[in-house]
Amino acid sequence: MKKKLKNPGKITSVKAEVENISREGIWLWVSNQEFFLSFKEFPWFKKATLEQIYDVQFFHGKHLHWPTLDIDLDLESLKCPSAYPLKYS
Repeated sequence: MKKKLKNPGKITSVKAEVENISREGIWLWVSNQEFFLSFKEFPWFKKATLEQIYDVQFFHGKHLHWPTLDIDLDLESLKCPSAYPLKYS
């Protein structure tokens, strides 16, 4: 028989969630922050299916991963894009 904790801790799991997809890009909610990923800046998502875009995973509190698209983004690059000047072309 399992014992219940008298003072259980807070839930600490954090996830990434796609909030909306528009003609211009994707609205993403991660760690209590909202980010906009424009298709101009992130062209890999433009021709992706809804299922592929919504299939986002969040690891280690900093790593976004879309397995079916083979896309990986560091959360810090969304928070401070000027620190990551290299762009896809």
